[in-house]
Amino acid sequence: MMKPLGGIAPALYCLLMLDEKTDIHPLFNGAPTTTEFKKLRKRIVRNTREAIEQYGMIAPPPRDGKLPKWLICLSGGKDSYTLLAVLHELKWRGLLPVELLACNLDQGQPNFPATVLPAFLEKMEVPHRIEYQDTYSIVMDKVPAGRTFCALCSRLRRGNLYRIAREEGCSAVVLGHHRDDILETFLMNLFHGGRLATMPPKLVNEEGDLFLYRPLAHVAEADCEAFSNAMKYPIIPCDLCGSQDGLQRQQVKQMIDGWEKNHAGRRQKMFRALTNTRPSHLLDPNLFDFLGLQTNSDLD
Repeated sequence: MMKPLGGIAPALYCLLMLDEKTDIHPLFNGAPTTTEFKKLRKRIVRNTREAIEQYGMIAPPPRDGKLPKWLICLSGGKDSYTLLAVLHELKWRGLLPVELLACNLDQGQPNFPATVLPAFLEKMEVPHRIEYQDTYSIVMDKVPAGRTFCALCSRLRRGNLYRIAREEGCSAVVLGHHRDDILETFLMNLFHGGRLATMPPKLVNEEGDLFLYRPLAHVAEADCEAFSNAMKYPIIPCDLCGSQDGLQRQQVKQMIDGWEKNHAGRRQKMFRALTNTRPSHLLDPNLFDFLGLQTNSDLD
């Protein structure tokens, strides 16, 4: 495994290493050699590395020298494949000092191709765990007709992933949500939830014993799609349960697409605004002490 060179910033060293044609992780076997793909790959690696560093996802090594262990949640969609590849790339290059365990939770959805991910992970020499839990039947039983399944399905999935992480000795559950997911969630909370909130890149679960990380927080959805398509990873559709059409998220996505079409770069500007908040220019007295605000004359 390659180690960072002294005097070279980790992110820069990572980009330099990507140009070498030897010593690659199996997940990158057969990668296109075009300049366009190389730029795409470097951009994804750079953005992921920046998020990991910016939000402190790598804890200081414990005294016993044992590396922390991350549970990578793999759905079989374009985002989770991108997450899996880039994290193994960083680890392969010696830039991510953690153990990685891929995990797919088969929730019993009709027509789910149960053999695709195990075969892929075996071929790519990726440590993994495949778990079957029929949460689909629970959701179908509990959710009234005509309502979306996503909220309950997500809660059940998250609970099982936390359990698996504990059983495997993991310190973090790692999800493949990207920049566009974060932006869409912010707008959904704004329009439908009446609050300013979104998916944070780093979170502690309610029990307080596990981190939840989103290393692709700075990565564009279009880049995930282009990358996974170029690598020809076996994509599993996300609409097996039939609960995707007409969702509020799809409406928000279409709205953002329209803004982006009329004003290129609008997505990135809106996302950047989430990292540049000013509590004194909002209206939440819990974030800013409006009652205690004083002028210079009040202090005399």
